[in-house]
Amino acid sequence: MTDKRPTLTIKPKAASARPTKPAGNPAAQYARPKPAAKPERKLDAKPAAAPNKPAAAPTPAPRPSYEVKPQFQQAYRPDLPGDSLALALLGAASAVAQVRGGTALPQALSNVFAAFGATPQGRGAIQDLAYRTMRGLGRAETLLGLMTTKAPDVPMLVGLIQCALVLLDPPAGEAPAYEPFTIVDQAVTAAGNHPDMAHAKAMVNAVLRRFLREREELVATALKQALAQWNYPQWWIDATKAAYPRDWEAILAAGNRHPPLTLRVNTRKISLEDYLRQLEQAGLEADQVGPAALRLKQATNVSQIPGFHDGLVSVQDAGAQLAAPLLGLEDGMRVLDACAAPGGKSGHILELANVELTAVDADPQRLARVGDNLGRLGLSATLVAAEAQSKDWWDGQAFDRILADVPCTASGIVRRHPDIRWLRRKTDTRQLTTLSGEILDNLWQMLRADGKLLFVTCSLWPQESEAQAAAFAARHTDAVRLDAPGQLLPASGAGLDHDGLFYALFQKRAA
Repeated sequence: MTDKRPTLTIKPKAASARPTKPAGNPAAQYARPKPAAKPERKLDAKPAAAPNKPAAAPTPAPRPSYEVKPQFQQAYRPDLPGDSLALALLGAASAVAQVRGGTALPQALSNVFAAFGATPQGRGAIQDLAYRTMRGLGRAETLLGLMTTKAPDVPMLVGLIQCALVLLDPPAGEAPAYEPFTIVDQAVTAAGNHPDMAHAKAMVNAVLRRFLREREELVATALKQALAQWNYPQWWIDATKAAYPRDWEAILAAGNRHPPLTLRVNTRKISLEDYLRQLEQAGLEADQVGPAALRLKQATNVSQIPGFHDGLVSVQDAGAQLAAPLLGLEDGMRVLDACAAPGGKSGHILELANVELTAVDADPQRLARVGDNLGRLGLSATLVAAEAQSKDWWDGQAFDRILADVPCTASGIVRRHPDIRWLRRKTDTRQLTTLSGEILDNLWQMLRADGKLLFVTCSLWPQESEAQAAAFAARHTDAVRLDAPGQLLPASGAGLDHDGLFYALFQKRAA
């Protein structure tokens, strides 16, 4: 490159140079600090170096819009065809940058769709690429670190290169989605279309072309690092090894696979056999992976799923479908679904029995989704926006059954939410375990004698699951532990497919 402007912060190495292993963890160096209001989300960041200038120099004129700025313009709407790969790359890059700044991927994508005015086709392409990049982010970051001397100042520029590298370097056995020259060309086009990155077109082109020239050597060097090999932070890898010394590799690999689309058949409205016939008539194939669970062989938009809008089926993991039946529901019972959003388990409870259901969640917006899901099923419940560790909302009437799907690190559902691994921190496990313990103790007071409480997490870490269940039983001498599945590890295969969840069932001993 010939551009010597001091605002540039990335410089490709000479093509003839052998890749060298960067010091430290390259996953940390591209993070963007969170606002001061949320210091706990702050990640390591390297601020841009300011250009040197004499103390008496006059105030310089404003920089042209194409130069690097401290923060990317999230609301900028690109002038690109709605179905172009360049637009998908730019949108996914923005989403990746937001995730590295602490925003969950679904919200980041929602921000991108609104800012870009994306068409349905464009949304699908952006979302697909963003999720691909989350699953391959560790490898892409390592490769970028091998090919550069310093990370770019613009998070979105880092995200753009990472998205392109993920496309150029698909997982083993997966065919490339595009020709390499198309990916490079469209990445350069995307950079040139955004005012924060237009100056870096040549750099994007140089880095990606260097990767194509030296791919074999670069990948071999990158895979010597656990971050690139497994696409998880090192602490996550270590935690999985410690908890499951024989299964850790399979668990990490499972989290990097694309999840299936699993349906829960509403047997109150239609039998499993009759619904399978409807799928067949629609040209869709499925395997049964649970009592009412069907795994589609080919994922499709819910609008194309027969009877979805009529409440015949819901989308729910087969493992999550175990919760409602474990409660032993009977008509007329008073039931609490704590931490209920988005409402999949609430709907299943009401499909199994005519109960008086109260659904509680601390987030009003997420609670609204519970209402939407129940409305589609033609069901209703009392919705309460409140914290499950508080009693302020409770009317004092004991519940016959309580479902406590408590907050956790969500390490067991990472295949569906690949951004979780990059958002979580090692200290989150302890904090969430403390919170979930408070919730369980509070809810236990609301359960009648002989009633049952089902403790559920979507975590793989024993501190949040088995150790939490054992500690709860030790604190409450009136808690009798009943048979339940315990820890489910992520699994897929013929007649089997579920996320990693944990179940512990307790009955309150009568006085």
